[in-house]
Amino acid sequence: MPVRAKHRRMKTNVITRGMIAAGTGGIALALPLVSATGASAATPAQAPQVAKTAHTAVVPNVQLVTYKVVAGDTLSKVAQKYPKSGGWKKLYAANRAVIGDNPALIRPGLKLTVGTKSLGSTTVRTTAKATATATAAVAVAKSKVTTATQASVKSYSNNLDGWIKQSLDVMAKSGIPGSYDGIYRNVMRESSGNPNAINNWDSNAAAGIPSKGLLQVIDPTFQAYHVSGTSMNIYDPVANITAACNYAAKTYGSIDNVNGAY
Repeated sequence: MPVRAKHRRMKTNVITRGMIAAGTGGIALALPLVSATGASAATPAQAPQVAKTAHTAVVPNVQLVTYKVVAGDTLSKVAQKYPKSGGWKKLYAANRAVIGDNPALIRPGLKLTVGTKSLGSTTVRTTAKATATATAAVAVAKSKVTTATQASVKSYSNNLDGWIKQSLDVMAKSGIPGSYDGIYRNVMRESSGNPNAINNWDSNAAAGIPSKGLLQVIDPTFQAYHVSGTSMNIYDPVANITAACNYAAKTYGSIDNVNGAY
């Protein structure tokens, strides 16, 4: 409830009164003479009132459920199961505290809060002051998040674990689905974790385009599905993983759905 402002009563100047004779047919009338200063002070000045205009807002009542992540799940898949969730980006925003900084990295057993459907709406009355305060608070919060993001610079270990994590971060920025477990499983099957692996015996090799790198990608596929911001070297671990996951996403929905030669 808004607090009423306390106003100090302004001092009024003492009215200066004098007498002046006005001629009215030889009869002198005594009229009060009011100074200009006294006239302006006769009516106390009022301090401006803070606007208390009430506004109404309709807030939807949304039913929330808890979803337990299973193996092979991605945020995109979960969002598809619950169309009212608003897509994987809104799902990530609502569960960022649980998921962490990488939306592509969700583990089996993780519990996500999902909005499923609207159950009507509630009308909320607010004042202009309350609305302004809330808007200012949101602006400050966004500023702090931006500052914290700019201040934090991630570093990755130069091994398979670090390469996968860095790839997942690049994939998240480009909206490419995939999980750590899905990438790791396919890397171990395709190259045993060797970024310089090359297949010189299969049909691709016979055609002059052997499969290369951690996820055994051929040159035409790497060039077609290369993700901006990564190296153009097909043997680069992060570039190789990210391009392969981009291809798998377009072809199979996600690298998590790949369980054999692809």
